[in-house]
Amino acid sequence: MGLVFETRASDSPWISTVWTSRSDEVSQMTSVASETWGLVFWRQGDAAHAAVVGPESGTSAAAVPEGAEFLGIQFAVGTSLRATPTSALVDAGLELPDTTARRFWLQGDRLEVPGMDDAEALVDRLVRRELIGRDPVVATILSGRETPGSDRTAERRFRAATGFTRGAVQRIARAREAAGRLLAGDEVADVVVALGYYDEPHLARALRRYVGRTAGQLRNGTGGALALSAQRTTS
Repeated sequence: MGLVFETRASDSPWISTVWTSRSDEVSQMTSVASETWGLVFWRQGDAAHAAVVGPESGTSAAAVPEGAEFLGIQFAVGTSLRATPTSALVDAGLELPDTTARRFWLQGDRLEVPGMDDAEALVDRLVRRELIGRDPVVATILSGRETPGSDRTAERRFRAATGFTRGAVQRIARAREAAGRLLAGDEVADVVVALGYYDEPHLARALRRYVGRTAGQLRNGTGGALALSAQRTTS
């Protein structure tokens, strides 16, 4: 059956999405580029695990623990760990120590493992304890508003907060959205127009670099397990 995803949006400004997944008869997946980092919790049998998963600049093959159940919190662009530069997490991650079914450690704090419905409560605690922070310049840049100071300073702060240039963030986010729409059954031509690609070859190059699938494979659900859900989320 592969990987089965459920994804929902969040009303928290700190969170992009919250997702759950389970792995059935699959030991490897294609990992998709991501412009943000996240926290991932998973159970396999009696063992519990937690990890910080950094932003990913491209696609790669990744092992999947078979028969595991996952919960993930994907943070909004610009949210960062106070003690770890986001640039140090790009294409990397960190498994968190001494995780149990109920508790995990993050930067010296013992916290409760969340469920699908209380991810926001956990993130609120991370904010109150100043374990995560956010550079307001990132939100200003993403909104298209003018930033204080020079463009060079703004770009430096953007990269420090996200690990990427603003152009890379936009390209990755657009490719992920394109892939999600194709997984949901949208026509290739419609995706090209909706997301502002020049033409279908332009979309194809982005999918190859950031998703590791062709448009046809995404629409047909072929090519193996993929770490991405269709672009239709539950509220």
